[in-house]
Amino acid sequence: MRATHQSDPAAAREVDVAVIGCGPVGALTANLLGARGISTLVVERSVAPHGQPRAFSCDDETLRIYQQADLFDQVSRGMHAPTVAEYINRRGRLLARIALSEIDFGFGHAPLHFFDQPRLEQTLRAGLARFSQVDLQLGTELVNLHQDGDGVDLVLRDVATGQLRPVRARYVLGCDGARSTTRSVIGARAEGASYPEPWLAVSGEVPAHAVRVDRTTFVCDWQRPAFVSPGAGGSYRLEFMLRAGETDAVMQRPETIAALVEPYVDPAHLTVTRASVYTFHHLVTQRWREGRVFLLGDAAHQMPPFLGQGLCSGLRDAANLSWKLAMVLSGTADPTVLDTYETERRPHTVAMAGTSVRLGRIFLARSRTVAWLRDTALRAVQTVPRIRRFVRHFEFKPVPAYRRGLLAGGRRAGAVGTMFPQPRVVTVGADTPQLLDGALGTGFAVLGSGVPAATLSSPAWQGLPVRFVGVHPAGTPTESLPTATATGHDRMEHVDIVDVDGVITAWLRRHRVDRVVLRPDRFVFATGQSQTTERFARDLTAVLRGDRP
Repeated sequence: MRATHQSDPAAAREVDVAVIGCGPVGALTANLLGARGISTLVVERSVAPHGQPRAFSCDDETLRIYQQADLFDQVSRGMHAPTVAEYINRRGRLLARIALSEIDFGFGHAPLHFFDQPRLEQTLRAGLARFSQVDLQLGTELVNLHQDGDGVDLVLRDVATGQLRPVRARYVLGCDGARSTTRSVIGARAEGASYPEPWLAVSGEVPAHAVRVDRTTFVCDWQRPAFVSPGAGGSYRLEFMLRAGETDAVMQRPETIAALVEPYVDPAHLTVTRASVYTFHHLVTQRWREGRVFLLGDAAHQMPPFLGQGLCSGLRDAANLSWKLAMVLSGTADPTVLDTYETERRPHTVAMAGTSVRLGRIFLARSRTVAWLRDTALRAVQTVPRIRRFVRHFEFKPVPAYRRGLLAGGRRAGAVGTMFPQPRVVTVGADTPQLLDGALGTGFAVLGSGVPAATLSSPAWQGLPVRFVGVHPAGTPTESLPTATATGHDRMEHVDIVDVDGVITAWLRRHRVDRVVLRPDRFVFATGQSQTTERFARDLTAVLRGDRP
């Protein structure tokens, strides 16, 4: 990666993809594209990283995406994984508990992690240095763009000098946040509502002995709702709703902050790194694509923070679109495949935002009477074991699944369209287990139960970006497995793995299949029996060719 600060006044440069914005979503998108060999120009208006801890949380699906970018180890270092999240009322009485330590959604990681955004952005930007074909242009902003049938002409401006520079890209990805220039330029309108109540967000460093509330807590105080939690690397996050008549200036005074945080941490030992007032929104842009221009992250959608899914949703956008774009640019897939980006991502994002809104209604009861009714109802319904488990095990979070899209048959059916689990596996020559995705490669994967991987392939798969994976039961000695190979004219890859904990075997048995085809983002493309494997190849060929189911 070449990181530059000034524009080059030369003739229009040509790239495969221009990514507008280098916050977490833009930086991850560029890493995913770089890993697939795509020439990428990333432009970011700011010269330095934002340096402010704004986004705070991520989930197990997000950490799986960082794996795809081969950045999990770097990104996860120093994260804090809370074991419990509690909802308490104004008097400190417990209303509900989410037992995070008891939850395993099967994707290889704990369900909730807190991170430090400045460190995350630094890590993601550093990851770009791995790719000579990725160029990060700092201090550069998008002014305008015009597209034709073959590409997009962009006008970029050096923020310091005002100098304009042309760039020609085959595709443009707008990752430039809530006030997206890309969204404005293509004339897409964000629709929804903004919450009228401002909030004070306080982030800081605090030693362990000065922490008074050591768990993630939603304070459902009808007079001043609040959220408090330990964070990554000895940090602490606190958020408080402002009351009518309270001003930003007064709320950000040290003495005001000290009084607010006093029940949760010792203010004498809190070093504040950020204190700012903000409002949040529930907005979805009317369309996420205009020709060769796509919107991702906050440029496409914004949601209340009560589920901690705002940034996660943007990273899911990146994971969904990047591999499809790479296949289109390489000629492996027809451009119509890109239509499935919004088809797949919009319904899931809307569902996630809706759940966040509903959770907020519980959290934000603003009168004594409504708060009493809420408290009474929550305590009553949780006397029912099934409802208590629904809350305790976070079952109200929308599952990662697509209703329609790039799937065999075009729509969800049974396991098709859901995210495949990521258990531990062992491969030939490995001393310790690894997570499944590390054995699957970067393309599609065909998994078959109880047979060598080499028996899964056939000439029908020639030319398709696929790896064949033989799944062997727990206890199978790795020395008995065939060595990984690449055979045939197109060097089809074959890998055999041991299902250490029996998760894959149980999944196949539960769905009454012995073959499953996974997409590069590890959603299930197709399931079936051994005799249907060649049909899978025909289905995948048709979908990548742009044929409608």
